[in-house]
Amino acid sequence: MADFIRIDPTSKVPPYEQIRAVVAIAAANGDLPVGYRLPTVRALAGQLSVAVNTVARAYRELEQAGVVETRGRSGTFVAAAGDDQRAEALAAARAYAEVITRVGLDHEEAVEILRAALEG
Repeated sequence: MADFIRIDPTSKVPPYEQIRAVVAIAAANGDLPVGYRLPTVRALAGQLSVAVNTVARAYRELEQAGVVETRGRSGTFVAAAGDDQRAEALAAARAYAEVITRVGLDHEEAVEILRAALEG
């Protein structure tokens, strides 16, 4: 099953967002290949001891982002669009790395700038 998905009950991040983030990152990193079949909503909810609606919301948001696709009764699968998203993110990361090198920032500061931008 999806042993890579874990919920931190002490986190301030809602469980659906924890699930969404783990799956999105695993798909972007290639840890979940295109076509990988995710567990059913009920199965994953049972495994993680969360409500079915929690997993359903995570899957719905992943589908809206193009990370997964639902194929009716066949299940939910990692979508090929995830490869396009990964390629786009990699191109942006390379461009950012070029800027950081050009302006002479160290890597730790570059990561902190990126982290601040991601947090909003």
